[in-house]
Amino acid sequence: MRTKKSNQSISKLLKTMQILRSDNGCPWDMEQTPESLTPYILEEASELVDAIESGDANLIMDELGDLLLQVVFQAQIFSEQGLFDFNDIAESINKKLVRRHPHVFEPDGIERNQNELDLQWETIKRRETLSQKVHKNQIGHIPSRLPSLQLAQKLISRLIRSKHEGLLPNEINLETIMTSQTNSGETFGQLFLQLIIAAEKAGLDAEQSLRIATRDLLARCEDFHGQNDVQN
Repeated sequence: MRTKKSNQSISKLLKTMQILRSDNGCPWDMEQTPESLTPYILEEASELVDAIESGDANLIMDELGDLLLQVVFQAQIFSEQGLFDFNDIAESINKKLVRRHPHVFEPDGIERNQNELDLQWETIKRRETLSQKVHKNQIGHIPSRLPSLQLAQKLISRLIRSKHEGLLPNEINLETIMTSQTNSGETFGQLFLQLIIAAEKAGLDAEQSLRIATRDLLARCEDFHGQNDVQN
């Protein structure tokens, strides 16, 4: 019953998007392109992260819907161009999930630990991307628009997993930086990389860790100003 209702909901959403993009639809929706929608994808993804960290289920559902809209919007545009549609997207990702989880869908009876599963995932992914000629290096494609911390940790993670740790920067001492007469943005950048390397090896998300610490600092600032307002 749930599956039938889900299918109906998706069909209704796709139909609504199709109407919005039609000649009798919304002028704004009609003039959008994949490129013009790119900022909204980044914005909606960020708002979803905030919602998830808030723990508010209704807010999370709402933000998931906003992000889903971006997928549906892009699918409709490319469908109009005769390239692919929403069903093609769903079929493609389903095949990828099955292909990258042979231990689930094609079990051989051999139990694997998490490190072995990670290696299996990376091996299958590398095989796919090489066959598609997506990249020519050993670490694969990394989206350049990721936030700096997230981009750095993704690259560091790939280097460690592909046994290219020799490319990581040498350790740098904070005290040395602070007393140096030639401090530069690049030097501080190397220090940030050291912290991200430590986060990766500790199994922590550097972006999330900084976001939590910053949110805590913001809360303390708000409490401080609130107390001052009461005293005044």
